[in-house]
Amino acid sequence: MTFLARRIGFYLVTAWAAVTLNFFIPRMMPGNPVDALINRYQGQMSSDAIASLNVLFGMDDTSSTFQQYLHYWSLLFHGDLGLSFTFFPTPVGGIITQSLPWTIGLVGLSTILSFVIGTLIGTAIGWRRGTWADSILPITTFFSAVPYFWLGLLAIMLFGVVWQVLPASGGYDGGLVPTFSGEFIGSVLQHGLLPAATIVISSVAGWILGMRNMMVTVSSEDYVTVAQAKGLSERRVMFGYAARNAILPQVSGFALSLGFIVSGTLVMEMVFSYPGIGYVLYQAVSAKDYPLMQGVFLIITLSVLVANMLADLIYALLDPRTRQEG
Repeated sequence: MTFLARRIGFYLVTAWAAVTLNFFIPRMMPGNPVDALINRYQGQMSSDAIASLNVLFGMDDTSSTFQQYLHYWSLLFHGDLGLSFTFFPTPVGGIITQSLPWTIGLVGLSTILSFVIGTLIGTAIGWRRGTWADSILPITTFFSAVPYFWLGLLAIMLFGVVWQVLPASGGYDGGLVPTFSGEFIGSVLQHGLLPAATIVISSVAGWILGMRNMMVTVSSEDYVTVAQAKGLSERRVMFGYAARNAILPQVSGFALSLGFIVSGTLVMEMVFSYPGIGYVLYQAVSAKDYPLMQGVFLIITLSVLVANMLADLIYALLDPRTRQEG
């Protein structure tokens, strides 16, 4: 319980610091959302409308920065992230809610698939090091060295333009209405195939290499030798003794990857025009939409913190020594 309370306390303080920075950094940038909105409408706004927008965005002169900070926390506790002026008057929470499932569905499944495939291949290669299986490493490393956007453009050219077997952009067919019908789900899966394959091919080499090296290290440990001397089956020694200990660094890396799922692969979503949160962040930055940027950054920060906390807990379950106080 002491370990758990200490970790929860640490992440609560970190979350407070992240939210505080998320409040102050946009206010330190030149200009403000109201000026950007006035420029967008080329000055065709009345003084009453400008005054209302100042109050709406919390930019009214009568409130001090500290009062705005307290008001910001009050809004957060009520789940209110403000209004986007790129999609004015749509709430930021609504825009994030619409785009978040696309990124989590695509990047989340791709990351899990990449982790599972890479860890299993790395386990097998590390256990049988020095055989023909090691020749897989240079091939996968080559694809991991290829930039995301280049691999994505190559996939679009081959499968979307030359052979025309898969759609090249978007999240689903434009003529469909988002429902839970088989036609719409099939269209989503079809549109997500190329981006998902791009992510898996680009990231699987890291998991293979990390697991392979750790398997080589733990294979020479005494507990593995003792397990083999006891006559246990090769499969049980490989997975129950060697892989169980070798996977610990992989778990930390996987948890960090889960945190960055929410931020999505910005370049990939731009290349495929995929309607995820990374594409929304790109639109917010391009339009200087501070409320939307603030909301997206907040969600990304909190997701990374939650993922790190889960990694700490899983790591403590797998290796009880991490729970001991130094």
